Amino acid sequence: MRVKLEYGRTGLYADLPADRVVRTLHYKDAPPLPDPVASLASVLAAPLGTRPLAELAAGKRTCCIAICDITRPVPNELILRPLLATLEASGIARENILILVATGLHRESTDEEVLEMVGSEIAANYRVENHHGQERDEHTYLGDSPRGVPIWIDTRYVEAELKITIGLIEPHFMAGYSGGRKLICPGLAALETVKVWHGPAFLEHPRAESGSLEGNPVHEENTWIAQRAGCDFIVNVVIDAQRRPLKFVAGDMLQAFAEGVKFCSQVVHDYLPEPVEIVVTSGAGYPLDTTFYQAVKGMNGALSIIKPGGTIILCASMSEGIGSPQFQQLFRENSTLEGFMQRITGEGYFVMDQWQLEELAKVRRKARVKVVTDGLPAETLRGLFVEWAPSIEQAVAESLAEYGPTAKVAVIPKGPYVLAQLA
Repeated sequence: MRVKLEYGRTGLYADLPADRVVRTLHYKDAPPLPDPVASLASVLAAPLGTRPLAELAAGKRTCCIAICDITRPVPNELILRPLLATLEASGIARENILILVATGLHRESTDEEVLEMVGSEIAANYRVENHHGQERDEHTYLGDSPRGVPIWIDTRYVEAELKITIGLIEPHFMAGYSGGRKLICPGLAALETVKVWHGPAFLEHPRAESGSLEGNPVHEENTWIAQRAGCDFIVNVVIDAQRRPLKFVAGDMLQAFAEGVKFCSQVVHDYLPEPVEIVVTSGAGYPLDTTFYQAVKGMNGALSIIKPGGTIILCASMSEGIGSPQFQQLFRENSTLEGFMQRITGEGYFVMDQWQLEELAKVRRKARVKVVTDGLPAETLRGLFVEWAPSIEQAVAESLAEYGPTAKVAVIPKGPYVLAQLA
């Protein structure tokens, strides 16, 4: 059988033995919005849990709109157009509106990426700036959260009289789902905040996983932090496998997010009756699979359906390489994942982005990982606690030979965008 896996901008086809593939896990069928512009206008006119944006904006002088960076395929231009028009019609001068890219601790967006994210007209006529998570002086301290996380949030957002966030709701391997509160923490948070919130005390909790909100300390804490920072209005979107809008939600940060998660959960779940020896998956294609750092999400997304000792075969373009210099430093400083875990659960060791290696350690405790990519050579991959494979077909053939004639394969073409679970 021939399957197309999300890979870079073009996809990657693989021929798999049909008699061994028990299931290909997909989004549920959900019709894309026939008129996204009209649907968005409808939810903006009747937001959940708060007054319409025009009323919230009345009398305000400044506004900050937080948007996702290039790693999230949000239809920002579509959403921004009516928001910006409403803000200006309500009396907020264009020069007092800031579109702030919530990079978290990712690198700042390039000019080309800004054009891709917001469109040429908005980029040319509005201020679009990057959040710089490693510059603490650009943040305001708002006290500590209930679990002791120091709250440092971008000062430009904190000081804005009207605060708006635009996000994408999808499964997230630590926080349960993205969107909502995540635009603020980690999107606009400083390193001092993220390193505690993404520390082992949070990430090793059994509920800190994809699709899990209740009892998830990662979700609970950044929700508290986002409320402390303040948010007047959100617009979130759920998209389908072709990245077409399925649903918009708008209004109060908690209520609108909950409504979006309810819908997203119905769409993204797919199930297997029992775990399998081999899972073929992806890093979800561009823009999410540009680094090994981001591709860890695809590996993690297969954990629920892989047998202990099984093999996850992942394809990702990794067109920008491994990830940040700090993430690369972790591999140089830690020769084993066991040693790494001992260091971060002790005291005195911290390297930015260590949380992603911690997530990789979770995967490797349960399964082997074979990676197919054009972005990194075999020698480099072998130094990242994974194995290199020249093709999906060869990796599958070798794994089937290893596990024997009863071994089965499951396929997740969209990688972490699908919430794969056991029935």
